[in-house]
Amino acid sequence: MSEKQYTVLILCTGNSARSILGEVLFNTLGKGKFKAYSAGSKPAGKVNPGALQWLREHGCSTEGLRSKSWDEFAAPGAPEFDFIFTVCDNAAGETCPLWLGHPATTHWGIPDPAHIEDDEERHAAFEKAADQLTRRIQMFLALPIEKLDKITLKEKLAEIGRIKD
Repeated sequence: MSEKQYTVLILCTGNSARSILGEVLFNTLGKGKFKAYSAGSKPAGKVNPGALQWLREHGCSTEGLRSKSWDEFAAPGAPEFDFIFTVCDNAAGETCPLWLGHPATTHWGIPDPAHIEDDEERHAAFEKAADQLTRRIQMFLALPIEKLDKITLKEKLAEIGRIKD
C-alpha cells in the first residue's frame, strides 16, 4: 500500500517571494509525501529575483516557478488541498475562494523580504524568511498527521505558526 501524498497550497498576496519559497521548501523537505503549490490573491506576475537567488544559492530548482492567482486553484480540475497556509498578513485577512475538500488552514506569518531596497539587508531578510519557513515546515513534517483528529491538527498547525524565531 502506498503512502498518501498530501497536497499543500501556500498563499501570499503577490505570490512572488515567501509563498514561492514555501512551495519549493515543502516539495523539497516533504520528499514526495507532499505536493505543494503557491498562489496569490493579487499575483505580482513574476517571481522576485531575491527568492530566485536564495533558491539557487541553496541548490533548489527554480524551473517552472511562476507567480499565479489563487483563482487558478479554485477552478474545476484544480488539485484538492489537504492543507492551506497563508504566509503574509494581508492574504490571511482576505476572503479566500471556497476550497474543495475542506482543507486544514492556518496562518504562518513571515515578514516580507521582497521590498527591502538595500541588497545586503534584502539578502539577509530572504535568509531569515527561508529559515523560518524551513523550521515550521520541518515541525509540521514531524507531526503524525494521519493519527491526529482535525481539531488537534488545526491546533498544532496554529502552534507552529505562533513560534517566534
